[in-house]
Amino acid sequence: MEELQTMKKKQYLEQPKERISGSEAIVRCLLAEGVDMIYGYPGGAIMPVYDELYKYQNEIHHVLTRHEQGATHAAQGYARISGKVGVAMATSGPGATNLITGIADAQIDSTPMVCITGQVASHLLGSDAFQETDIVGISTPVTKWNHQITNAAEIPEVIAKAFYIARSGRPGPVLIDITKDAQFAEFDFQYKKCEGVRSYLPVPKTDKASLDQAAEIINGAKKPMIVWGQGVILAHAEEQLKAMIEKTGIPAAWTILGASAISTSHPLNIGMVGMHGNYAPNVLTNDCDVLIAIGMRFDDRVTGKLDEYAKQAKIIHFEIDPAEVDKNVKTDVAVLGDAKESLTQILPLLEVKTHKSWHQKFKDLYAIEFEKVIKNDLHPTKDGLTMGEVLNEINSKSGGNAAIVSDVGQHQMITCRYADFNVSKSNITSGGLGTMGFALPAAIGAKMAAPNREVIAIIGDGGYQMTIQELGTIFQQKTAVKIVVLNNNFLGMVRQWQQLFFDKRYASTEMTNPDFVAIAKGYHIQARRVSEREELGSAIEEMMKSQDAYFLEVCVEKEDNVFPMVPSGASVSDIRLE
Repeated sequence: MEELQTMKKKQYLEQPKERISGSEAIVRCLLAEGVDMIYGYPGGAIMPVYDELYKYQNEIHHVLTRHEQGATHAAQGYARISGKVGVAMATSGPGATNLITGIADAQIDSTPMVCITGQVASHLLGSDAFQETDIVGISTPVTKWNHQITNAAEIPEVIAKAFYIARSGRPGPVLIDITKDAQFAEFDFQYKKCEGVRSYLPVPKTDKASLDQAAEIINGAKKPMIVWGQGVILAHAEEQLKAMIEKTGIPAAWTILGASAISTSHPLNIGMVGMHGNYAPNVLTNDCDVLIAIGMRFDDRVTGKLDEYAKQAKIIHFEIDPAEVDKNVKTDVAVLGDAKESLTQILPLLEVKTHKSWHQKFKDLYAIEFEKVIKNDLHPTKDGLTMGEVLNEINSKSGGNAAIVSDVGQHQMITCRYADFNVSKSNITSGGLGTMGFALPAAIGAKMAAPNREVIAIIGDGGYQMTIQELGTIFQQKTAVKIVVLNNNFLGMVRQWQQLFFDKRYASTEMTNPDFVAIAKGYHIQARRVSEREELGSAIEEMMKSQDAYFLEVCVEKEDNVFPMVPSGASVSDIRLE
């Protein structure tokens, strides 16, 4: 498949100049960039491009989502599991504005994506024409770059630049808005890949002095700790990180988006940091003498109260984006550059260590968390089902090899805490923006990008109903995703805050839900509901054995809470176990 795509790319890159329309040029540009999948929704202002896609449907598969937001999330899922640039397409006006949530999500989570929108004819710009919206102005704060094309001759250069910017350095979303007259106009087309943009330095050069300084601090540390983020995955630096922690014996924790870079079963993997992370890495953040951050941005959900975050430690920050250095946490040494290159270069400078007594502290605190939280989540004695035991059962049936796509809420935190990950790029979720409705369309994109992998969407009953219409996309495309809705008839995370901090005033958080099984069956998707513990194992086994899409609703305890928890505004060492 990869070889075929490379041949196609070469074919469209080596063509001599040819007079074609702007709309055909757009499609040929996409083929030259190796695009094989587009998620979108047609409309008047983008119709010329769709007419050309019809002619090239054997080379590019267009997926008709049921909403433009679904197209962006599907493109995100495709990009996150494949490492390629996801592509979404929409018409002008409401079609374009419906892309914004997914674009903002991709911007915060560094997901490479190119969005193409149609626009009214150039002579109508600024006239409040039907379905005219200034999508370039609207999307400017949430894109890595955007551009409006009014002249067909601009198309090859702008699209080449769009893909280069989207995938290079710290990845992100790019939006190209193309007027309808530019789509119809003819010009002499030839495509040339973009190899660089003036004044744009996607990967800063790693300074040897910073590597030497960082190595000296790490080698002298008595209680070092690593926190890695998604930057490790984006840089394909998983093996380098593993080699580093195994050589140095440094305990390593992860942010939500960093999960799966190293197997959850690795003995030096100490769990998740952050608001609902593991007890030991949160508490010992404020006890370590050196904190090594790799490809993470010190998000507030990780740091808690900033003026009490790791004040005793020397901070070393491996980072590709200079804007992230010293933005939230003051660093002692910043190692700029691509994480794979930086870790490769520093590895020979690091000494072999074990840090046995330091590791014991993590084990002791884990034992406390296990007794107070984990045991009750995974092996409950109460009558009702817990979200944790559902994940535990999924682990036993998947062997930790499935790609898990989670939505946003309590189930997301439970999934990140308890899912087993043996393969990188297996934890796909909305991190920075926290977009409810992300998981269902993102799982579609992930499954299409990796058809041989098991893709399981874990969703709450609230977020599920925000993009439930994408069941239609699953049905039409015959996409074999597995959907697990953990139904507690509440907006669970908000309810938890209302219980703990608002005296149980459950304002607008209780859900009266429809018959989810009947809806799934309406889309000809196998479906089952489980409410008893005795049924859970067989239901998940049935789901995993299915060769087609499968919907499983699990009715869980209504008022279960997710612990540990760092209360808003508190220090990470003030994490609560109950």
